[in-house]
Amino acid sequence: MVEKVTFSDFQKLDIRVGEIIRAEEFPEARKPALKLWVNFENEIGIKKSSAQIKDNYKCTELIGRRVLAVVNFAPRQIGKFMSEILVLGVPDKNKQVILIVPDEDVPVGGKVY
Repeated sequence: MVEKVTFSDFQKLDIRVGEIIRAEEFPEARKPALKLWVNFENEIGIKKSSAQIKDNYKCTELIGRRVLAVVNFAPRQIGKFMSEILVLGVPDKNKQVILIVPDEDVPVGGKVY
C-alpha cells in the first residue's frame, strides 16, 4: 500500500519546468544513463542530473526539450558526477523511462502546483 501524504508534504517538493541545454553519455554509470544539464533560469540556474533514459532518448534529441524536475533534493554523487536534481519520468510498456514534459509551451522555471 502506498503511504498517504498531506498537501503540506507535497508543498515541500519544488518541481519546476527546465530546459535541457546539454546532454552527454554516462558510460561510467552502473545502469545505462545520460548526464543532463537543465536550465531553470532565475534563482535556480543550471543544474545537473544523471538520468536513466538512454533506452528511449539520444543526447542530440534532448537539447531544447522542456522537462519537469524536483529541484530541492539534496545532491547525490553518482560515480564521479554530482546529480543535483531529479528529472521526472514514468515507465513505458518495457519499463524504460519516458520523460514527463509539459504539453504546451510554458516558461522555463515555472513551478508545479
